[in-house]
Amino acid sequence: MQNLRELRKAHGLTTEQLAKIVGCSNATITNYELGNRQPDQKMLFKLADYFGVTVDYLLGRESPAQPSHNGKWINVYGEIAAGIPIEAVEDVIDQEEISLEMAEHGEYIALKVKGSSMEPRIADGDVVIIRLQETVENNEIAAVFVNGDSVTLKRVRKENDGLWLIPTNSAHSPLFYSKKDCDELPVRILGKLVEVRQKY
Repeated sequence: MQNLRELRKAHGLTTEQLAKIVGCSNATITNYELGNRQPDQKMLFKLADYFGVTVDYLLGRESPAQPSHNGKWINVYGEIAAGIPIEAVEDVIDQEEISLEMAEHGEYIALKVKGSSMEPRIADGDVVIIRLQETVENNEIAAVFVNGDSVTLKRVRKENDGLWLIPTNSAHSPLFYSKKDCDELPVRILGKLVEVRQKY
């Protein structure tokens, strides 16, 4: 199942991560990708639903250029400044397609990543799909407005006295903002990271 391998890599997932998502073993995903084992119908639908493609595409029976026909196109932004409504931002640099199933669960935008603070999983030039929402759970990755300026992508950790924005690249330092900072700068969550699309 070459298409499964390509979808997994495009989403920035390891075989172990995908296995946890769909509820099977790492070895099972590896065997699917190598063609040593075929998923049963239930697993095929689970994988297809997760990646927003058809079962036929997953099995290689449908053209890679046409995985869905039923998706929704969202804008990819290069920069977004705080305080400017999304619909008013003019820095649209591309578009990405998401599945209708995904689109039913919220409003989405895409951002082109700049910098190396979230490497190795998320690299400079990758495109991230963001579900617009004002809060996230602890340790989730979010797009965050900082200093009333442009958006940064960081792992969020909330504490009683403020908010940590944590990079995954150890060469970059975590940033802490007190409750006062969050109110006055401001620091505000734009949305939750739901997908990474790696660009080569």
